[in-house]
Amino acid sequence: VKLEYKLKEQGKYLVKLDQWYASSKTCHCCGHKMDDMPLSVRQWNCPSCGTTGIDRDLNAALNIRDKGILELKAAGRSSQ
Repeated sequence: VKLEYKLKEQGKYLVKLDQWYASSKTCHCCGHKMDDMPLSVRQWNCPSCGTTGIDRDLNAALNIRDKGILELKAAGRSSQ
């Protein structure tokens, strides 16, 4: 709540994503979602679009960034 308040003071907006959003199991290129991906699997390899060799955490970060931008645009706010 305090973070949201402080951001609002600066004219910024906090985007909250659902804690169960499967950011590390979803391909950041095509959106394909893996049914099962154990934590021991550290590289993202998409069977749908062929994206390979991306670190699982980087893939998740890209998904979180993209989802945040979509949320901001849907709310009529800038992603800058």
